[in-house]
Amino acid sequence: MGTTASPAFDTEALRRGTEQADATTLLSLYAEDAEMRVVDRNTQPSHPKVMHGRSEISAMLEDLYSRDLTHKVEQCVIQGDQVSLTESCEYPDGARVLASSMISLRDGKIVDHTLIQAWDE
Repeated sequence: MGTTASPAFDTEALRRGTEQADATTLLSLYAEDAEMRVVDRNTQPSHPKVMHGRSEISAMLEDLYSRDLTHKVEQCVIQGDQVSLTESCEYPDGARVLASSMISLRDGKIVDHTLIQAWDE
């Protein structure tokens, strides 16, 4: 009796979508019922920004990737259904952002994404 492997997560699409600022590609990696939490200087740990479902996540990604900002995936580690990711970003004026993500997958799609980000003041 064989076993069925779960679909693989598309790390190349993650890198390409991030570094090419392609919100559509990134959104395709999320399950319909995905949840994303963002913690930063404006949405601190006790009150994170929480987005439910692809439509809410889409609005955030479209806003983020419409900005004049470069993005680079620094590290991406996958173990089973868990992904850890660090991303560096830079605005034209030199201000930098560092983001760290923990992601849970189901059937090769993101179902839970916690993003922690810090940027130059």
